[in-house]
Amino acid sequence: MRVTIIGAGNLGGAIACGLAKGTFINAQNITCVDHNPRSLEKMHATGLPFNLTTDLRKSIPDTDIFIIAVKPHAVCDVFEEGRDLMDIKRQIFFSVVAGVDFEDLDKCILGDCKKPKIEPVIFRIVPNIAVSIGESITFISSRNANSAQIKLAEAIFDEMGRTMVIPERLLPAAMAVGSCGIAYIMRYVRASMNGAIEAGFTASDAHTIVLQTIKGAVDLLIENGDHPEIEIDRVVTPGGYTIKGLNAMEEHGFSNAVIAGIRESYINGK
Repeated sequence: MRVTIIGAGNLGGAIACGLAKGTFINAQNITCVDHNPRSLEKMHATGLPFNLTTDLRKSIPDTDIFIIAVKPHAVCDVFEEGRDLMDIKRQIFFSVVAGVDFEDLDKCILGDCKKPKIEPVIFRIVPNIAVSIGESITFISSRNANSAQIKLAEAIFDEMGRTMVIPERLLPAAMAVGSCGIAYIMRYVRASMNGAIEAGFTASDAHTIVLQTIKGAVDLLIENGDHPEIEIDRVVTPGGYTIKGLNAMEEHGFSNAVIAGIRESYINGK
């Protein structure tokens, strides 16, 4: 199976690296296309044997799956450049472009073809940047795909973490929680490290403490399958340090700030 990733920027490049580290698709069968030579230089620097090119048309005939990872305004330009060589009957299109829905993707793929004999198989994919290390939560929505093609999409992205198949209407919320959410977690890490440094730890020790604490919290939730409040109750004691810290955080709007951030991302992602 051969994959062409159109757009080798941060997300497209991360997906390429994530795919190459799995067992489903070999790096030799991944082509990264980008008009910016610097993006291709970064892919070359990974040391992985990707096929790198600025010419989309060279990769089209042998491709089984296209992964579109360009800016929203450039999606239709991609298909204008290579539509005449594409085989809609055989090839599958994955889009990781935020805010471009199935209707718009369909129009870009088909161009002026008003009544196509074959409807293109399209997937909208919402991963996060942890695809590069195989730890993303990736959301999958499909149009015109059969069950085998959906299972194929799951198999590809399961190698880069975990997948969840959802309807298109939930993709904006999924992006807010699972994609933008990784940045929110990073901001908590930074704030917690700053608190540790203020308390007297070195930056290096603060980094170690915070990351191991987060890893322990995540592993507990996964292992026990409990609601977070149940695990919190195991830490909190009457009049203890933890409840005082939690209450101080809530007084400063911790939970409301997180919810407001997710809501803002979701509303703007519609």
